[in-house]
Amino acid sequence: MDKIRVLLADDHAVLRAGLRALLAGEPDMEVVGEAEDGEDAIVQAERLKPDVVVLDIAMPRLNGLDAIRRIRQLGLPVKVLVLTMHAEEQYLLQVLRAGGSGYVLKASADTELMEAIRTVHRGDAFLYPSATALLLKDYRGHIDGADSDHYEDLSDREREVLALTAAGYTNQEIADKLIISAKTVDTYRSRIMEKLNLHHRSELVKFALRHGLLNAHA
Repeated sequence: MDKIRVLLADDHAVLRAGLRALLAGEPDMEVVGEAEDGEDAIVQAERLKPDVVVLDIAMPRLNGLDAIRRIRQLGLPVKVLVLTMHAEEQYLLQVLRAGGSGYVLKASADTELMEAIRTVHRGDAFLYPSATALLLKDYRGHIDGADSDHYEDLSDREREVLALTAAGYTNQEIADKLIISAKTVDTYRSRIMEKLNLHHRSELVKFALRHGLLNAHA
């Protein structure tokens, strides 16, 4: 069986030595090279063509995030696994957006690194356990943010029609309230649904509730 070829990139020689010793005990892995900074990591990745690069975020000359982006730009068929002390959400999301395949905390390297290397090598993503909660939080934030952005796209009249529609008023009742024709109300509603990417009245109601529109027209 072919071994997983690993490149270690970290500016601390002692840590690299420890990681090399840790992986040496794995029958399906071999460390093929080391790099002490981001620029060197790119050079070694091009030269050695490893299966997996394990790198730190904070490195001299070129940080890990930029190194990941450069490796991706070069089109190298390598998986990049970040090993770092940073558990903050901002780093996790930046790693994934840059093209990284996994994220392991240094504090858990002795128990998780080998599994992480095998996981990303077979094409899956590896995240430390609490990272799932961070990603869900970010996902919900994007959903809420998307709603806000779309809501800002609506005109004042469209917002009125949205609120009245969600409150249960008919086209004619809305037309009477706003002194416009029922046909115009229908046009507004179609435009609103398109802008908000909604398809049913129930979705309009949920959207209106999130933005406090029903309270304003109760």
